Amino acid sequence: MKHLLVVAHGSRRDASNDEVRELVNQMRKHNQTYARIECAFLELAEPSIPDGIQTCIDAGANEVIVLPYFLAAGTHVVNDIPGLIREKQQQHPDVLIRQTGHVGALNGMVDLMLEAAD
Repeated sequence: MKHLLVVAHGSRRDASNDEVRELVNQMRKHNQTYARIECAFLELAEPSIPDGIQTCIDAGANEVIVLPYFLAAGTHVVNDIPGLIREKQQQHPDVLIRQTGHVGALNGMVDLMLEAAD
């Protein structure tokens, strides 16, 4: 079973974290690919990324796709998130855990931004 984990930075502002949770709820409604879609946060909110990955594994995932909900490939996307994934991968060598490109690099982002500006 393939699960998707959407990873955001996390905020001290609860409403910001709730926006991510609501986005994931909307993704679940449109999902036709993943057995489960969850969210996790790098810092300042729960669940943590390791806990989010573990939730997927505990629910039966044999593959966890980690999607960074970040606009740019900064230190968190390039170093921090991959490091956390490596640690979980070592703990669960029988589960494929992989990171996709970050949201800001997705095809269609330019059109989406231009549409938002209109």
